[in-house]
Amino acid sequence: MYIFDAHNDTLMQLPANPGYFAGNTSGHVDLPRMQKGEVAAQIFAVFTESHYRPGQSLQRSLAMIDSFWNMVNAHPEALGAVLWAEDLAELRQQGRIAALLSLEGAEPLGVDLHNLRIMHRLGVRAITLTWNHRNAVADGAEEEERAGGLSVFGRQVVDEMARLGMVVDVSHLAEPGFWDVMQTEASVIASHSNAAGLHPHRRNLSDAQLRALAERGGVVGVNFHPGFISSKEPQAVQAADLYDHIEYLLDIMGENGVGLGSDYDGITNTPQGLEDASTFPRIVEGLAKRGLQEGVIAKVMGENFYRIFCKTLPNRPSSGL
Repeated sequence: MYIFDAHNDTLMQLPANPGYFAGNTSGHVDLPRMQKGEVAAQIFAVFTESHYRPGQSLQRSLAMIDSFWNMVNAHPEALGAVLWAEDLAELRQQGRIAALLSLEGAEPLGVDLHNLRIMHRLGVRAITLTWNHRNAVADGAEEEERAGGLSVFGRQVVDEMARLGMVVDVSHLAEPGFWDVMQTEASVIASHSNAAGLHPHRRNLSDAQLRALAERGGVVGVNFHPGFISSKEPQAVQAADLYDHIEYLLDIMGENGVGLGSDYDGITNTPQGLEDASTFPRIVEGLAKRGLQEGVIAKVMGENFYRIFCKTLPNRPSSGL
């Protein structure tokens, strides 16, 4: 089964520890565990930690992007970078893991569209517009009642992303900004969010937001962070609690709207039974035991995110970027 994970934070580890991806015992993701977990496509997020923002966010993001390319180049037999729509199909046929690059938070863009176009030339194909706080593009989910929508610059960013063939990611975005994005022509996902109707956390999406995403062909990747899944103590959250969110999302959005967005290497705790990237096949087994049809499970495990990226990414140019 084709497994597409729409979000991890593994790149944060690589500038200081280049060998992390080859094999580690401290985190959730490395190449051996991805292979054991049958991962076929992975979005690697570029997240600039708070102590780098805003002044050093661009430098920090470039270090992680450089680490991404070093990682891909170090494992050509197993990995391939995705720049164009054709790359996804070719890597799938070759049996290599498709590695995609995303910004988590638009801080590295500053207030200049040329930085967006440079990021695209470096391989970035999706952007989570905010983390939890305000930036020049929009307000994050933790701004809560103070939150506004897209700034003028934010609307320019989203429109330019649509022109370039990039995917807009609304995870972490405050709700006013979400509805502003819905008024644009962009392809939209929520790479790592859950259902507020099942667990009312500010990082989760309301039923109205889920329906709006589904209506425009968007996909929500369920997040494995226990705090977004349940009000239980983190150590008590089970894989079954995550499956509850998957079923809830399927009920609201339909079978074309749900995927996976683990947040591995960006979270401290995981649901019991889903401890790292080697455990993805357990989700197939768990959903099958709940009576979901194989075709629906295949869409959740990866086909939905595969579809939207194949549709959104531009075709490979005849020369250059």
